[in-house]
Amino acid sequence: MAKYIYEHKNWTDFIWDDKAINAVFGEVRLMQGKIIGQMNALGFSAKEEATLTALTLDVVKSSEIEGELLNYDQVRSSIARRLGINTAGLVPGNRHIEGVVEMMLDATQRNNLPLTKKRLFGWHAALFPTGYSGPYEIEAGKYRTGKMQVVSGAIGKEKVHYEAVKPERVKVEMDRFLDWFNNDSSLDPVLKAAIAHFWFIIIHPFDDGNGRIGRALTDMLLARSEGSGERFYSMSGQILVERKRYYEVLQKVQHSTGDITEWLEWFLHCLKKAMLVTENTTQSILRKAEFWKLHEHTAINERQRLMLNKLFDGFEGKLQTSKWAKITKTSTDTALRDIKDLTEKGILQQTEEGGRNANYELAGCLIASKKK
Repeated sequence: MAKYIYEHKNWTDFIWDDKAINAVFGEVRLMQGKIIGQMNALGFSAKEEATLTALTLDVVKSSEIEGELLNYDQVRSSIARRLGINTAGLVPGNRHIEGVVEMMLDATQRNNLPLTKKRLFGWHAALFPTGYSGPYEIEAGKYRTGKMQVVSGAIGKEKVHYEAVKPERVKVEMDRFLDWFNNDSSLDPVLKAAIAHFWFIIIHPFDDGNGRIGRALTDMLLARSEGSGERFYSMSGQILVERKRYYEVLQKVQHSTGDITEWLEWFLHCLKKAMLVTENTTQSILRKAEFWKLHEHTAINERQRLMLNKLFDGFEGKLQTSKWAKITKTSTDTALRDIKDLTEKGILQQTEEGGRNANYELAGCLIASKKK
């Protein structure tokens, strides 16, 4: 069987082909600047909303990659509370969700603090507050002392996909990793994020949770690359979409002699796609923000504000007076007055569809803006 990368002498002296990655690397850096510029043009509340959504997706999707499904609303509420964001309908979380959120926020919001062994141990303990991963007891909050294999297949027919560094080497390898992480400033932070992810996963220093911590380290360095703890895209969300390829590339490059070009190419393309997804979301947030800025002095009551936000966010089905009344918990007469008022202000219009009940939508100019 081919040697693992860590079995080679000076295995962390990684090499790569600059020509193979330069184009996509340039695109990624350009898109980062574009997204940050767009977000800085948003109002404070819209920017908060974008950050809250991106962080929530990152936490939920990073766990889903490992086959664990977290409740979206609980994660969102936990993040909102910790960031001091006032959102309606906060949902109480649980000990495990609070731990996952704590790790992600520590990595992104305090991205400029040194990464220490103690900090990593704190993250790991937060991920496994009971000291168990499912039914299995694990060494929580410390490096593993046992062998680590990634296997699949039935008992007796297991297939070993990867065997990490021997337990007695973990501390030495992690000391070297932490020294590089904290002190090497020769690399662009985006490339450093890609290398850190790969390097950490190769060591696999913990009994469990290595993937989630590795992705948190990625987000930490991406936040550094942007000079901000505000997050506007979800790398973990895109990794989930490409999960099969993610594992294929890791498995292939783990047998290289030090050339990680293929890993860097995949990582940068994945990051680019994550940003493209966010660019579409950003356009929607921008349109809504522009509307509210234009109408900041227009008399709009809370019921109307609620329904207009729902229309901008993608209202499902047809908007009728009865639906308005039900959602806003008011009478049909009040709902009709609300709708008529917005129609007279040129914000809503009646659709061209026939039928007994009138249907309403955002006025023509707003619809055109949404479809751009």
